[in-house]
Amino acid sequence: MASASSDAPAPLAATASRGLKIAVAGGFGVGKTTFVGAISEIDPLRSEAEMTSASRGVDCLEATPHKTTTTVAFDFGRISLDESMVLYLFGAPGQQRFEFLWKRLFTGALGAVVLVDTRRSEDCFASLDRIEHQGMRYMVAHNVWDGEDQHHTLEEIREALALPAHVPLVRCDARCRSSVREVLIGLVQHVHSCAAHTQQEATP
Repeated sequence: MASASSDAPAPLAATASRGLKIAVAGGFGVGKTTFVGAISEIDPLRSEAEMTSASRGVDCLEATPHKTTTTVAFDFGRISLDESMVLYLFGAPGQQRFEFLWKRLFTGALGAVVLVDTRRSEDCFASLDRIEHQGMRYMVAHNVWDGEDQHHTLEEIREALALPAHVPLVRCDARCRSSVREVLIGLVQHVHSCAAHTQQEATP
């Protein structure tokens, strides 16, 4: 997997006053809509549509047999981490046929959270490739669902995804507000650390 671009995101202090855009990406049915909805302090904007027979053989429902809707544009939510830092969350549709939307949704984002389901971890590869191509800072969150196999260690997941050592990898529950909040705080801290390191290297 290609390494991230050397182009660093803007320092946090320069963007916090107008809010920070965060992308939430991952494969189909991995929990992006749930993730945004669990944390948003406003009623989240959703663009879900009923799945039809046209999606049969295209969208794999083996791991999510009860899923009846899918995101066709994006999800949007907002969360204030503190008095000076507001995050605007944009959840991207997971299917690769919506890839034409990803560039627009990812552009201008401070960073991204990529959700992964170990039952079909390969579904997140397209999102990871796009995010790395755009040089975004990101972290990966293993979304643990009820009854999901949790025997995979984080190191095994890292190896399966070929994640670079510097990319944070954590477990989360996309339904749990506190779990989602910890992931977002972790992403902001990671981006801040990367920006500070890049600035230090650039200082003569």
